[in-house]
Amino acid sequence: MDRKFALDNAQHLPPWPSVTFRQSGKTYYFPFRLKLTLIRHFQESLVRPEFAYVAENLLLRGGYGKTHFQADQTTLQSASQMGALATQQKEMPQSVHEEFAPRIAFSRRLAAPPRTYLFNEMILQCVLKNHLSAPANLSAFLSFLGLGGLAGAPLEILGEKALPEGHVDVLIKDAAPIGTSRQIPVEVKLGVATTRDVEQLANYVRLLGKECVGGALVARGASRAVRAVAVTKQVVILSYFFDGLADSAASGYGFTDLVAAFHLATLSDEKK
Repeated sequence: MDRKFALDNAQHLPPWPSVTFRQSGKTYYFPFRLKLTLIRHFQESLVRPEFAYVAENLLLRGGYGKTHFQADQTTLQSASQMGALATQQKEMPQSVHEEFAPRIAFSRRLAAPPRTYLFNEMILQCVLKNHLSAPANLSAFLSFLGLGGLAGAPLEILGEKALPEGHVDVLIKDAAPIGTSRQIPVEVKLGVATTRDVEQLANYVRLLGKECVGGALVARGASRAVRAVAVTKQVVILSYFFDGLADSAASGYGFTDLVAAFHLATLSDEKK
């Protein structure tokens, strides 16, 4: 992917026409675009061990309308050795259109898609993954879980790992497993954590088996009773907050603003 962008007045641009729903009368259109560069081309069956990570996600989550999944490092390395390098790029029609950067608001009254979106759980997951992509932040996160010994290990941070009973929001795992493939499931909740959330995460830890070395639940907060359940289930609850961002900011915030202001804390030292 070379870049991603949003086009102004995209309702009048190809390739997708706007859709108006008869019952509500609302019209929807898709302003977001990706600029991609073809690197390799190959034709291979998905039923191969090299594609196991993606194939499992498609099998377990495809029925829920998911059309694509993030591949892990092992899949990428395997695909990089298949087929042949692309020698030609498909020429796309060149046209100049105004672009805009979507904003994110914490107040529902300020939301006005596609220019301003209400902060939601999916955005929170993306912010968390970007936050953990910084080595210092990942190291601090592992320390919160009592896994400081993993700091410096080549780990990858993936989204939506499908399981027979649900799916993990974020999965941290060895990028290049040797002998064992250590995994850490992370559940992300927009609001306050509940006992049900803790039990769900504990079940994911169980399903991942012996190679699962810990589990974390990231939420706005949690009551003492819920924290006590987490201790018995051997999972860790972390609170998140955005330092210096006001909920009432009229212009909303850019995604990079959220990532820069994002912090994690144990519930004993969370920001008041």
